[in-house]
Amino acid sequence: MDWMMSRRSGAAASALALAGAGALLTAHWLSGVAEAETFVRVPPPAAAAPAAAETEVAVLSGGCFWGMQGVFEHVKGVREVLAGYAGGAAGSAHYEMVSTGTTGHAESVEIKFDPKEISYGEILRIFFSVASDPTQVGGQYPDEGPQYRSEIWSMGPAQRRTAEAYVAQLNAAHVFRRPIATRIDDFKGFFAAEGYHQDYLVHHPDAPYIATYDAPKLTALKTLFPGEWRQAPVLTLASR
Repeated sequence: MDWMMSRRSGAAASALALAGAGALLTAHWLSGVAEAETFVRVPPPAAAAPAAAETEVAVLSGGCFWGMQGVFEHVKGVREVLAGYAGGAAGSAHYEMVSTGTTGHAESVEIKFDPKEISYGEILRIFFSVASDPTQVGGQYPDEGPQYRSEIWSMGPAQRRTAEAYVAQLNAAHVFRRPIATRIDDFKGFFAAEGYHQDYLVHHPDAPYIATYDAPKLTALKTLFPGEWRQAPVLTLASR
């Protein structure tokens, strides 16, 4: 296992420090969760498909899309990240309906990236390491419900093979304390979320939810993946 960083609340994020190889920082959420969650810099995939296009698309679900979008907007090689919904029908892809947990959707991000600059495998590596906790079932802390599940939507056989092999690799190496619960399913469609959700982290950095649960992900990305970090986020077309 590579080294870890504790997920902290916004009040504690400024105290976040580096740990040596294999070390675990044991600070807890200020909300009192008994066991600290951790950011784990997972090893890279052992095998990855070669780049086949100038632009590739990844669709990932991993809890609230504000943080997911915020993370990948700071990754080099990423061209655009949209917050939205995947897994359900177009007619019910609206925030109020998805939030009931009955539509089949998951809050998701659509990531357009240049595979010559960053591979699909490396996108998944950041997803597993920083953007979400792939071992959680039924949501991503603090959000519960199927609309916050962890899921990889494969855009074709090559992505499915890469994702399945990577999950098997990480489980076999016992990188996490629990097995990976992330589902891998064929892509069924992606529907962009309402405009007020796009680039939410950028526009509302001091919002309590962002400061507590999402800002630490950016700190972890910058610290664990300095070579992939970009200081200026790539914003959605609607925000430019």
